[in-house]
Amino acid sequence: MNIEQALQQRHSVRAFLPQTVSGDTVRKLLEQAAQSASGGNMQPWRVTAVGGQALKDLCAKAAQTEPVQRPGLSYPPGLWEPYRSRRFENGEDLYRAIGVGREDKAARLKQLATNGQMFGAPVGIFIAVDERMGYAQWVDLGIYLQALMLLAVENGLATCAQGFWRLYNDMLVNQLALPGGYQIAFGIALGYEDSSAPINQWRASRADSKEWLSVQGLD
Repeated sequence: MNIEQALQQRHSVRAFLPQTVSGDTVRKLLEQAAQSASGGNMQPWRVTAVGGQALKDLCAKAAQTEPVQRPGLSYPPGLWEPYRSRRFENGEDLYRAIGVGREDKAARLKQLATNGQMFGAPVGIFIAVDERMGYAQWVDLGIYLQALMLLAVENGLATCAQGFWRLYNDMLVNQLALPGGYQIAFGIALGYEDSSAPINQWRASRADSKEWLSVQGLD
């Protein structure tokens, strides 16, 4: 498998099989991803992988915890075009894939709650960063995340990156025993895809490159 193939195959999986992933495999993926580029070689990521009963306990704790939205760590307020439409269409397509209409608030909330169960994945990975870090270091986190997701594909595994876990920052910092001054950047569900689940048949669309790509001075 080459990188192009891994990029084509990678998608956000929201239903996993109960099949476990070995600790050695998880550690290998997380360590390999750390070959990612980072500005000044700062490597600002702090990674915690959780599985088994510990993950079940963590998900149960999240279900009992009031979510808290932290300003500046989600979508910008008053989202503008074309980003507003892209986000809206993405959400509508996702719910349409599982037969949930716009007016079915209960079903939508039920689906949203599966985030807190890592979509049934056997491994939950949490990426944290020192609160004093800036935009450039968050870019580095994204580079690490992409490397990890592609490595997972290469190894027959699936992932779903989740900004959802930023809503439970204080609980996670405590439960994961992170050093003072760290904050959760995102979580990642990792495991084997349940390819029979309707939600995993859906694929998010991509904007035509004419909307965002400019090539100048090249033959």
